[in-house]
Amino acid sequence: MWGFGLAGLLLCGFCAYRILDARFFQARESMRLEETLRPGATRNSPVLSERRPPRKAGSLVGRLEIPRLHMSAIVLEGGDDRTLDRGVGRISQTADPGEAGNVVLGGHRDTFFRPLRGIRQGDNITITTAAGRFRYQVDWTKVVEPEQTELLQPTPAPALTLVTCYPFRYVGPAPQRFVVRASQLPDSSRLSN
Repeated sequence: MWGFGLAGLLLCGFCAYRILDARFFQARESMRLEETLRPGATRNSPVLSERRPPRKAGSLVGRLEIPRLHMSAIVLEGGDDRTLDRGVGRISQTADPGEAGNVVLGGHRDTFFRPLRGIRQGDNITITTAAGRFRYQVDWTKVVEPEQTELLQPTPAPALTLVTCYPFRYVGPAPQRFVVRASQLPDSSRLSN
């Protein structure tokens, strides 16, 4: 009997640690991003024509915001478990916000991407990075099989693809993926260095 109680206590403690770790990490990285956005701050941001060197997994990319859903989450480089436990991950080898091509972001359906269950065509999405603020508008959503990776491929025009597991209320490894595709709006802006 004591074993079950201790196991339950340890499990609760572990869950609380993961939630608190993610929240503190989000707050700290949000403050780091705000520092880089202050007027006069030194920015090490690439020019669009230059190739950006690869980022280290888990490093800060920017902040994703969907105002209608009251959603704001820090975007980190990579899609490994540690990164996705702490934020939304930019899938390596996809475009950076502001670049031509497809910016692909992944997130857990039960944490940072939970609000996506309410997203609609026409919703606005903003990604803020040290290089600028880039606005997108949702074109469509789709439920696909995990093997359908063609939606993650480069696009001719700047686009944003958000991917999470589906269904949202599924217990355990979900069998499908929920995909949101958005087009970059022309009023996106690059910050000057």
